Parts: sequence; C-alpha cells; structure tokens
Amino acid sequence: MKAFVLSDPAAGLIRPAEVPVPRVGEGELLVRLRAVGVGIHDSSFLPAAAGPDYPIGIEGAGIVEAVGGGVSGYGAGDRIAFVSSMQPKGGTWAEYAVVDAQSLILPIPAGLDFARAAALPVAGNTALRAFAALGAMPERASIFVAGGSGAIGTLAIQLAHRRGRRVGASASARNHQYLRSLGAEHVVDYHDGGWVEEVRRWVGGGIDAAIAVQPGTSAEAMRVVADGGRLVTVSGDEVMPERGIAVTMVDYRAQVRADLIRLMADVVANEVHVEIERVYPFDDAAEALARVRTRHARGKLVLRLPAAR
Repeated sequence: MKAFVLSDPAAGLIRPAEVPVPRVGEGELLVRLRAVGVGIHDSSFLPAAAGPDYPIGIEGAGIVEAVGGGVSGYGAGDRIAFVSSMQPKGGTWAEYAVVDAQSLILPIPAGLDFARAAALPVAGNTALRAFAALGAMPERASIFVAGGSGAIGTLAIQLAHRRGRRVGASASARNHQYLRSLGAEHVVDYHDGGWVEEVRRWVGGGIDAAIAVQPGTSAEAMRVVADGGRLVTVSGDEVMPERGIAVTMVDYRAQVRADLIRLMADVVANEVHVEIERVYPFDDAAEALARVRTRHARGKLVLRLPAAR
C-alpha cells in the first residue's frame, strides 16, 4: 500500500513509500482510509519501536475492512472515524491502518462525509476535554479563546456559545468576521499590542476563563483572566499561576466519546460548523504538513484518499 513515512526524523520531513498492508490481530480493526486529518504533531507522535517505513498520522476516517478476534460492536463495511496514536503497526497516513478496538472510535452518521469526519476526532476531543478541565461555570460566564481560528479554536468558540457563554477570541484581522459568525462576541487581533486591555475592558475587568490553544499564548491569555479565574493551556505551556488563577492542562482523563458522537450529529444537522481550509489529494501530503506547521491554517486540513486503489 502507499503510505507517508519519515525521510528525515530530525527535520520531520516525509516521503511516500510502498509498505505492507498491516495485518489485523486480536482486538484490532483493519480500516481502509478515505480521509485523514492533518495535525502539526503527526510526524512526531511515533512509538519508540517505529522503523523507517512506519506510516505517520494519528487520526482518520474510513471503512472497516476486517475485524480481529475478540472484537464486538464493529463489522466489515462500518464507516468510522478514529484516533490511532502510537499504534505499533503504523499510523493513518496510509491506504490502510490497524486500530486497537479500545481506541477512540466513532461511528460516522449518515450525511457526514469522510473529510469532515476525519477533521473531528482530535480537534473535537481536545476542545471537549478543555471544557471538562474548566469545570462547571455560570451560563453567562465569559470565556476567551486564544488562537480562535484553528481547528480546536473554531470548535471551542461554538461549544462555548452553545453553552450560553460570552465568547471572546484572538485571531488575525482577516478571520474576525468569520469568528463572529461562529458565536464570538468580541474578537481581537493578537498583532495589536493593546489587545489584552481591550479584552479586559470588554468584560469590565477580566474574563472568567481562558483556553490557550496555540503554544506560547498561555502567559498573555492569563493577563485577560480575572483574579481567581481559570486558564486551560491546550499546548502544555508552563506558566506560573498568579492572582489566584487556576492553571490546568486539558483533562485527558475526561470521557468525551458520547459528546463527540453528539457533536457529529450536530454537524450533520448544520448546528455546528467544521471549518476545513483545504482538502488535499493524498499525493500532496507533504504540502499539507508544511501548511499546518505554519499554524496559520483556518480550521482543519484534510487529506483525501481514493475510494479504491
């Protein structure tokens, strides 16, 4: 099968390769990929034993080809989206992937195409777990999303708005109107040196909570949070709490599969929008990876694989 593997691990460069189709084993599913979500960490989330022909990638959507022993609830022909991080038999940037049946696997509802399905597992999972880390909040509480135009940020804005929160966000000026259309009440340009003061004025002294999506944004995002508020750092930035602000990472223990399934249904019902900047042909995988590494893509990038070889 065709796959994309690392050509230079130190530089994160990839190359196309012909590799064996992985064999499905006990407790596993073999999936024929139809679309792959592109993420900035796709070339770095590799198991220690990964060899030179290990396909990269951690999320995708496709059709179950075969089911290993001991697996129930899935059958050949099922349409699924999934996260497949650190799998010993390879990642998702390939025509076929083996998935542990205990992984995050989501049935794709009728009406949802493979491209949008592949765009949801990682971004949706992360956004939902960020809200789990925030915990219970009053309905009209204010939330600021630092880095609102990417795949996680666009979903976080919509989730906050649908939960009755007042939403602020940062993005480049070209994305402001778009973020307002998703439910952001106040949007600032992170290039503007006065954006922190602007946000604090908007809510009259400080935001109740902030979600810092992009690396390096947590320290500045904390400046907009009111004393005793909350900050969730998605990227894992290390910042020292101040003014009684509770600083946490994404709650990876939270069980959000049921919420993700509902989110997919909301996408089908046009109640939630999945922004895909571009769907690339599978052959253009290196171009897609280079684009996502700029951290300026709006929404998600997706690779499309042919229906059959």
